[in-house]
Amino acid sequence: MLLKLNAADHRPLHEQVAGAIRRAVVEGECRPGDRLPPARDISQALGVNANTVLRGLRALRDEGLLEFRRGRGVTVAEGADLKSALLERVRELVADGAHLGYSKADLIEMIKGVP
Repeated sequence: MLLKLNAADHRPLHEQVAGAIRRAVVEGECRPGDRLPPARDISQALGVNANTVLRGLRALRDEGLLEFRRGRGVTVAEGADLKSALLERVRELVADGAHLGYSKADLIEMIKGVP
């Protein structure tokens, strides 16, 4: 798994780490059931603190994209590829909406009005 962070990205590092792993899942580098490298290895490859990586991994677990299993490490959850792609599109929608001056509540109301 080849992960890269964008130095020009102004999001917190843990969000960038989560985004990089999310992209790897969407692009098929990591498939459901695949085991991720240890957080320490990911942190060394990205040049960030291991706690930063763990925070990103926990966020992805909370989204249902990763599973933490004692003794088996972190694995990609079943259906994570589809869910990850949809979450990425939602994030882009929220960012585009914010750029145009719409709040999340405004976007939710727009979505409710879509047949």
